Amino acid sequence: MDAVRTVEVECDSGNDYDGRMGLRISAIFVIGLGSMLGALLPVAAARTKRMRVPKLAFFITKHFGSGVIITTAFIHLLSPANEALNNPCNTGPITEYDWAAGIVLMTIFVMFFIELMAARFDVFGRQAHDIEAADPSLDLIRKSEKSSHSHNGDANSPNMHSASSLAGEDLAVTQAARKSSVPGRPNDFTYPPGGEDHLGHQRDHMTEDDHFAAQMTGLFILEFGVIFHSIFIGLTLAVAGEEFITLYIVLVFHQTFEGLGLGSRLATASWPKSKWYLPWALGAAYGLTTPIAVAAGLGVRSSLAPNSQNTRIVNGVFDSISAGILIYTGLVELMAHDFMFNPEMRKASMKMLLLAYLCMCIGAGLMALLGKWA
Repeated sequence: MDAVRTVEVECDSGNDYDGRMGLRISAIFVIGLGSMLGALLPVAAARTKRMRVPKLAFFITKHFGSGVIITTAFIHLLSPANEALNNPCNTGPITEYDWAAGIVLMTIFVMFFIELMAARFDVFGRQAHDIEAADPSLDLIRKSEKSSHSHNGDANSPNMHSASSLAGEDLAVTQAARKSSVPGRPNDFTYPPGGEDHLGHQRDHMTEDDHFAAQMTGLFILEFGVIFHSIFIGLTLAVAGEEFITLYIVLVFHQTFEGLGLGSRLATASWPKSKWYLPWALGAAYGLTTPIAVAAGLGVRSSLAPNSQNTRIVNGVFDSISAGILIYTGLVELMAHDFMFNPEMRKASMKMLLLAYLCMCIGAGLMALLGKWA
């Protein structure tokens, strides 16, 4: 008969604080600087005429940041949430269900409902006439679109006219067939590649005002998610033990990259001129969150118990909520809207499309690598 093997799990409810106060205080300033630069540099680059940042650099940063945010959701939030809520030291009702996945699922549905209602009831008001859009990367995409069209041949040749005429007739027949056989709006072409200017500025699915409301809702949801995540990161770093140095270094990069992801979105949003300060304020709020959390953690280091069940549950629940927010924002607002529903990107050259995709993959890959240590 095989011997029964047992595994003993040590359940320590304290923290691993081991001094080194000088280094911990330095983390407040170093991580704060990295977070501020990551969040505010894209805003400055897009909205300050004095900074002449190459459009290609802004394009790379924007899509790199998208990959960072999506990876943050899965690797830096969902994985720790699973670990905290499924910890073998937990007891009681928390052990009876996979709460991390359940909370993420509920959060995604809540986020969708919030965005739906924000657009429906005009939460952010009508799109202002003094709207100020600033996205240098769009100029680069448009340039690539023109160059791609110039290589497609002379559109004025008789053969091209003939082909265009035949294509137009075929399209008219197809549209007539759809009108007669498919219920709904005329020319209701759905998911790409079908449809004439599908979701170009949301003309087929929503008005410009609805798009403005959805954009603002998405931005504030994204801000909410990354700030919650940053609070717990700061508290954890404040009382970390042997792994403090490694965690310190990794979090400098982590917060800087995450700031780039948030900052590039704040920079490219269409803010009314009367609200010019909002992208700066939201970026600064992100930059200050982790340093304040580290300082708060150091202040209560004697009583902070990150390994206790109550703290694990609180961390796990909020990590799950933040993961749901960033999964929804990353997949819907960043991936789908930037690539599939963005008329500029859909008409861009294949070279620009693949470059954007590659930048997003690099951002995701680097952030996933940081997940090995934090």
